[in-house]
Amino acid sequence: MQSVALKVGDLAKQTGVSVRTLHYYDEIGLLSPSHRTEAGYRLYDEKDIIRLQQIVSLRQIGFSLEQIRECLDQREFSPHRVVQMHLSQLHEQITLQQQLYAHLEAISNQLQSTEAISIQEFIQLIEVTTMVGKYYTPEQQEYLKARGELLGEERIRQVEQEWQELIEQVRTEMEHGTAPTSESVQILAKRWRSLIAEFTGSDSGIEQSLNQMYQQEGVEVASQGSVDSALMQYMNRASAALKDSSGRGSKSYD
Repeated sequence: MQSVALKVGDLAKQTGVSVRTLHYYDEIGLLSPSHRTEAGYRLYDEKDIIRLQQIVSLRQIGFSLEQIRECLDQREFSPHRVVQMHLSQLHEQITLQQQLYAHLEAISNQLQSTEAISIQEFIQLIEVTTMVGKYYTPEQQEYLKARGELLGEERIRQVEQEWQELIEQVRTEMEHGTAPTSESVQILAKRWRSLIAEFTGSDSGIEQSLNQMYQQEGVEVASQGSVDSALMQYMNRASAALKDSSGRGSKSYD
């Protein structure tokens, strides 16, 4: 392998990863340059660049920085495995793009032949084009569709209303400075988890896709403005406390 020693600015310019991000990775110990010049400038060598590629790939897949740290700290977690994981995700994205192409091509043909196109067809096209198509596999979309049919329109409307009420209750507790570990917030956290489970059917793959959408799109976009980042962080702390207490066999708020 060719010997490499890049300063942080050169590495940022060649990879597209900002200097600020590289500095942050260094600060948290996720990617610290192996060398420094006598003047104190960071120098990244081959191993550092390989590690950066792994970080970038895992971030695009949807891993958090903490999850990436845990993965890269495992000796058996090789660069080859990261590339294979990235390939797998890209394959899913290509499949979704092919579906979108087929939808667009069909509508294009209909428009050209002046055939009437139903509003439902346009709605389906929008659905494929937006976030659901980006983060859920075709199998997961079919599963969610079946879940919706099983729940029924009336229950879906009820759940939407329950979500709005729950979000407002959580916001009120947060604004009042209530600790996420308090009993009142833990009850809300349990209800939050219950509604997510009702949506996903407790399917771990769908929950992972949901989390990935929130991580990559941002809380405000993914929730369509219903939740902001501060509220989500507050709820994440409450959920973590709920998980910890459940693991110790603490009081359950059924």
